[in-house]
Amino acid sequence: MKVNMYESAVIINANLEDEQVNNVIARIKDIITKNGGQINDFEDWGRKRLAYTINKSKIGYYVFFRFSGNSALIKKLERAYTLDEYVLRFLTIKLDKNALDYFEKKKSASAESSDVIDEIIEEIPDEIITDDDEEEEE
Repeated sequence: MKVNMYESAVIINANLEDEQVNNVIARIKDIITKNGGQINDFEDWGRKRLAYTINKSKIGYYVFFRFSGNSALIKKLERAYTLDEYVLRFLTIKLDKNALDYFEKKKSASAESSDVIDEIIEEIPDEIITDDDEEEEE
């Protein structure tokens, strides 16, 4: 079977404890890996306000998975989403070449910016005098 790249966006019930949310995320990761998929990227956006109420919830916990796998994996994954009472909404899409290029550029830009930030932090002197410190000395 052909292996494709997919992105799955999942909104989890935000009323759950952090441990319960982490268990739901772990279950999703487990389903992907046990069915021949490989997770390439994971984004945890956390709790966000929903555009509209879903199952009497105004807040959802957003997570995104980018993974490679076959179409049989997608069927099993979406079946698990449907059966999980804590998953409010989900959307799984197949990523095309343009989307893959975008995520690669985004990842490399993020790595470059973190290198620049590290360089700036190294240049900051150990003792920084702020306006509050000067006022106290007077």
